[in-house]
Amino acid sequence: MQTVLVTGANKGIGHEVARQLAAKGFHVFVGARNPKAGRKAAEEIANKCGKATFLEIDVAHNDSVATAAREFSNIEDHLDVLVNNAGIIVDGDDAILEISDELFRNTLETNTLGALRITRAFESLLRKSKAPRVINVSSGGGQLTDGADGWAPAYCISKTALNGVTVQLAAVLPNFAVNSVCPGWVRTDMGGENATRSVEQGADTIVWLASEASQDLTGKFMRDRKEIPW
Repeated sequence: MQTVLVTGANKGIGHEVARQLAAKGFHVFVGARNPKAGRKAAEEIANKCGKATFLEIDVAHNDSVATAAREFSNIEDHLDVLVNNAGIIVDGDDAILEISDELFRNTLETNTLGALRITRAFESLLRKSKAPRVINVSSGGGQLTDGADGWAPAYCISKTALNGVTVQLAAVLPNFAVNSVCPGWVRTDMGGENATRSVEQGADTIVWLASEASQDLTGKFMRDRKEIPW
């Protein structure tokens, strides 16, 4: 059975990705920092779709990530797909010249360093897969090509940096498929009710990269299953 870890999988896009991959026969690890919400999400997926296990993990803290990797290895001996989905927008992220250093650091800690430390911690388990895949959930706001419009600058810069992490990982992990995904503006707690896409639409390219895309597709930025500019 193929295995997948989805961080931030207790709600929103992460939950939908986990649900769809469980339905496809993956053993899904529902990563979440909130144990109550994470366990509830894993139980819902297990009851309706397939095999799901809650894994407590706070991507902003090395100790939590290391503990999660040990707990994972007590259950499964390999990881096929890592979906770095956990992300935050901090209140007050309104203007590049006004945001505090602390706000900027907190955003980078989760959105950029979080994905890197998770990948680092689970690399040995991914190497045991026949076709390891890492999918970083980014944003069109992180594009250097017409990406900046003043909205949530710390968040957008953290996603630009995450895209940098993606290409660096793709370079040093030649047997892996490592890609960034822009899910679009999705109706979630983060995206809001006015967003133009459903969670199903937001999850589509991530699920495709996890399950169907060619292993040769790596080091790219994707939206709607197509490459987009960095």
